[in-house]
Amino acid sequence: MTLYAAYGTNLDPARMGERAPHSPLHTTGWLEGWRLTFGGEEHGWDGSLATIVQDPFEHVFVAVYDVTREDEQHLDGWEAADSGLYRKTKVRVDTLSGAQVVWTYVLDAFEGGLPSASYLGVLGDAAEACGAPADYVAALRRRPCRSIGH
Repeated sequence: MTLYAAYGTNLDPARMGERAPHSPLHTTGWLEGWRLTFGGEEHGWDGSLATIVQDPFEHVFVAVYDVTREDEQHLDGWEAADSGLYRKTKVRVDTLSGAQVVWTYVLDAFEGGLPSASYLGVLGDAAEACGAPADYVAALRRRPCRSIGH
């Protein structure tokens, strides 16, 4: 088992239950010194895809899952890591029980572009379902997007 930090649609425990059914939620926490952003507009949900970049003044809410090797391979397919769209990187997550080194996916494309409203809605719903603070969810839902949606 290995620890994985989800920050996008995989924040949703129900979605992760489908994508990685043998990998329970371990804890939640924050990636300090990282910023949620979007890129790879040509690859995504009618807009840019979620990713993270280093930024000393920001932080990103994450869910940490204890992932089996089989589920990790399945997630690689879901996140297109096996085709190079996302790559894995190690990050440090601050949790209530202390800092933990985990892996996460980072988009291998230039930052820029806007997500679709529907994708932003899915991200907001996922963060809410995982217990992200209300101000974090609200800020996520207020982000600029390229179409009208929820």
